[in-house]
Amino acid sequence: MTRLHLFDLDGTLMYGSAAPVEISRQLGLGAEIAALERAFSARKLDPPQFSLAVHALWAELTTAHVRAAFDGSPWLSGIREVWSEIRERGEFCAVVSLSPSFFVELLLEWGAHAAHGSLFPQVPFVGPMDVAGILTPKDKVSVADRLCERFGLSRADCVAYGDSATDEVLFGAVPVSVAVNARPFLAERATHVYEGRDLREAYQLVAAARPGVAAS
Repeated sequence: MTRLHLFDLDGTLMYGSAAPVEISRQLGLGAEIAALERAFSARKLDPPQFSLAVHALWAELTTAHVRAAFDGSPWLSGIREVWSEIRERGEFCAVVSLSPSFFVELLLEWGAHAAHGSLFPQVPFVGPMDVAGILTPKDKVSVADRLCERFGLSRADCVAYGDSATDEVLFGAVPVSVAVNARPFLAERATHVYEGRDLREAYQLVAAARPGVAAS
C-alpha cells in the first residue's frame, strides 16, 4: 500500500515557531509579527488579512533574509531521514502550509516530493499582494486532493501531520493523523499524538502501525 504523508510546517516541522516569525526576526520585526500572530490565533485576522499585513511588514525583505530565516529555524531533527525512508518505501511526502510558498518550497531541497504554500509576490516584493493565492485551512484538503491525483492515490491513502486549528479540516478528511506538539483540541482528534523534537519518533507511530511492515 502506497501512502501520501502530508506535513504542516509552522509548529509541526518547525518546533515552537513559524515561518513568518523567523522571517520577521531577520528584519528586526519580532514584536510586530508577535502582535499579528496573536490576532491570527484569536481569529481577529483570517489568512488573507494576516498575509496582507505580513506583506506590508516585509517591505524590505530580500532573498538573503529568507535563506537566513530558513537556515536558522528551529527544525525538528530527522526530517530529511524520514523523507528519505518514505521515498525508499515507495511512498510520497509533501508539505502543505499557509506560510509563504517562497519559504515552504525550500523544503524541496530536503527531499519532499511537493511543497505548497500561500502565493506571495516574488522577493524582493514588487507590486501589490493578490490574496487569491493565499491558502486557508480548507485549501489544505484541496491541495491534498490534487496531490492524490498526481500520485494516483486517494484521501484514504493519506496521513496528515499537524499541530493547530489550521490542520483540523485536513485531519477530518484523512483516515490517519499525527498531532505533533499540538494544541489539546487537535490532539483529541488525532490518530496518534507526539510530543518532542524528533520527526523520526513521530513518524514511527505511523510506520509501526502499518500492517505487515516492521518499523525501522
